[in-house]
Amino acid sequence: MALPALLRRPPTEPPADIEAASLRSDRFRLEREVDWRRLEAIVTALEKNRLRRISDEDLLDLPVLYRKAASSLAVARSTVLDAATLAYLEGLVRRAWFQVYGPRMGFGGWLRRFLGGEWSRAVRAIGPEIGLALALMLAGTLVGWLLVSQDSEWFFALVPEEMAGVRQPGADAAALRASLSGTEEASGLGMFAAYLFSNNTGVCIMAFALGFAFGIPTMLLVVHNMTLLGALLVVFSEAGLTLEFAAWLSVHGTTELTAILLSGAAGLHIGRAMVFPGERSVRAAAAAAGRRAAQVMAGVVLMLVTAGLLEGYVRQLVTGAGLRAAIGAAMLAFWVGYFLLAGRGTGRVPR
Repeated sequence: MALPALLRRPPTEPPADIEAASLRSDRFRLEREVDWRRLEAIVTALEKNRLRRISDEDLLDLPVLYRKAASSLAVARSTVLDAATLAYLEGLVRRAWFQVYGPRMGFGGWLRRFLGGEWSRAVRAIGPEIGLALALMLAGTLVGWLLVSQDSEWFFALVPEEMAGVRQPGADAAALRASLSGTEEASGLGMFAAYLFSNNTGVCIMAFALGFAFGIPTMLLVVHNMTLLGALLVVFSEAGLTLEFAAWLSVHGTTELTAILLSGAAGLHIGRAMVFPGERSVRAAAAAAGRRAAQVMAGVVLMLVTAGLLEGYVRQLVTGAGLRAAIGAAMLAFWVGYFLLAGRGTGRVPR
């Protein structure tokens, strides 16, 4: 059997087909290199935020140059043997795509736009569910109050033992006051605060996630969580410390409870969309409601972080009940004002 022509050539003489392919590769690169270099210069200037160095003509030609480079890459992958040219084109097209079609802002820009109106508009769009969630929270608090005030044994069924500590029915008023003092000697204060924060964070996540079960578990969870607050209110009110307890809780509680309110409303919004999808399918209605609710929950994360900072620092530094109440009231006014006013007149309410 005769050897292929490629193997019968002298080893010092390059095969004609490889030499021809190399010439085609060089010609391919030389014919297009000017456009590639121009595109690279524009992309580099954009990446370094040097817009003033880019002429209007270059900016207008950027999409055209990108499409030419992408077309060259498609051809190069099947015809060009030069691995370096192919790697250069792949990197250039990837960088140019990001400048032509990629996002126009970084995290800072997104955060400004989100806080500047997107979040507040999403919250206002679920107004009916916020009203229902607020009613459920008040009902849960009332249920906890009534149960414990009628029978103190209900307190131990509603409040976990690791959270209660000295805060139990019939506890000494001095001990209860000490637990709110904010000093290092306060019995179990750090554990109590940490439990409240972790518990409320878990409730926020679960209230939102359980909305996909038609909102029913969300409603039960919100009511159950607030019975804990009602039970604690009974303990402190019996000792004549209702205002002190409310002031202690308000420093971070107005932010944290508002986060629970929004989380419950977000879950109920998804549940309502599934129960009453309208002309859309249940899946389509749930998907649309889920996107809107997820926007609300992105802000809830920021609220929980804010509550953690208030709880970990501000409340420990401020010990007077009056000042604590003022801080809590100021935070509540801030959130209400933000959700009612931010973003009005710009954009539109999500549908």
